[in-house]
Amino acid sequence: MADLEDVSLVTRVVRAERLADDVRLLELRDPLGRELPAFTAGSHIKVCAPNGAVRKYSLCNSPSERNRYLIAVKRDPCGRGASVSMVDDVRVDDELAIGAPENAFPLEMRAPGYVFIAGGIGITPILAMLGALEADGIATWKLYYLGRTRETTPFVEELAAQYPAGRVRVHFDDGDPAKAFDLWPILEKPSKAHVYCCGPRSLMDAVRDMTGHWNPGTIHFESFVDGAAMARPDDHPFVVQLARSGTAIPVPAGTTILEALRAAGHGVPSSCESGTCGSCRTVLLEGEALHRDLVLMPDEQAGNIMVCVSRARSERLVLDL
Repeated sequence: MADLEDVSLVTRVVRAERLADDVRLLELRDPLGRELPAFTAGSHIKVCAPNGAVRKYSLCNSPSERNRYLIAVKRDPCGRGASVSMVDDVRVDDELAIGAPENAFPLEMRAPGYVFIAGGIGITPILAMLGALEADGIATWKLYYLGRTRETTPFVEELAAQYPAGRVRVHFDDGDPAKAFDLWPILEKPSKAHVYCCGPRSLMDAVRDMTGHWNPGTIHFESFVDGAAMARPDDHPFVVQLARSGTAIPVPAGTTILEALRAAGHGVPSSCESGTCGSCRTVLLEGEALHRDLVLMPDEQAGNIMVCVSRARSERLVLDL
């Protein structure tokens, strides 16, 4: 979880409107009308919700806009409470404390082509990417936007109005696996294009599996679920031992290794905290990891671990820290 000191910039909510079922758009501006810190396509900001929880939300407007930040929040009643508070409690003229933009999902502006794959609320960072490409006159992209129903999928009308139908493909499956969109014809033959995917974990796992024969440097993921929210009922506690000091740190069920390390006063570089950027890669010296990231290749997993999301199969992990 992000710390409160990370959200020291005060903004005012100037727009709060429904985008789709359980999805709300919030427009944030500086209370004095000043420019906000610059950001690049794919960036997110930390936001302190009215209930005090700090969560990350992707910026979905064009990076050329310096006077506002746009975020879209999907209400998740099964989450840890921040999204419910953001959707139910935020009103126009409220002040929200935020952090400076960070980017764990950067866009390569010089790629020969782009394939964007978004699922549901995962469209948000990709909207900023499309805005950046269009501002530079780059049209070598195509978007595949997958949702359950039109009523639950945000920005459908905005995409249809702004971009040609041939560049945007929207598909609804009505929650029926038999109606799922088949991505294999799109990903079967590797190309020099860069693939950007954001959405539910099941979608990203499928895209990772289907792009295993692509150049790894051209495949990019971002998750909108943080590591602690990936907890599963069968997760068990274990111990992380730091090889350099011999310190043993318990990691309870429902707590990530990264959170346990921080609580014990050990800082580890991190950014996305969802297993997609690779910033928290740590050398694994002993023990068997339960990998939940989308970064490590199979031949890297025995000696590395992403401490923001992954756990242990064994009772103890020894890390090179």
